[in-house]
Amino acid sequence: MVATLLTALLTALPAAAAPTVHSAEATSLAQVTPPPKLGACAPGQLCLWPRADFRGTAWTHELADTDIESCVALPPGTSAQALANRTGRPVTTYQSAECAETGEFETYPGRGTWVPQSPYQVRAFKIWER
Repeated sequence: MVATLLTALLTALPAAAAPTVHSAEATSLAQVTPPPKLGACAPGQLCLWPRADFRGTAWTHELADTDIESCVALPPGTSAQALANRTGRPVTTYQSAECAETGEFETYPGRGTWVPQSPYQVRAFKIWER
């Protein structure tokens, strides 16, 4: 049905404005994948999953047992690819296990941020004092 609608819309456009759509592209447009289901992460927690789309067993961290503004490395040899920040505070994730800013890093707001796929392997994080 989506492919039929797309074809009808493209036919109605003037030739100069109509983009070229190949049949394989039209087929892929019709096969829309639903967004990933959000991972379970309780209020006040930082949750990190080893695989994208919140798959695998999550590591959870709470403010009560995490030093604020300290580098917290994930267990040696592990990394996370998805995360949810529900701590109420900003959290910076790092590609480096030492929280070095020479690698990739990103800060996420704490009011409920879900990231189904980090742009890099997360190996450490810092929870900030607002």
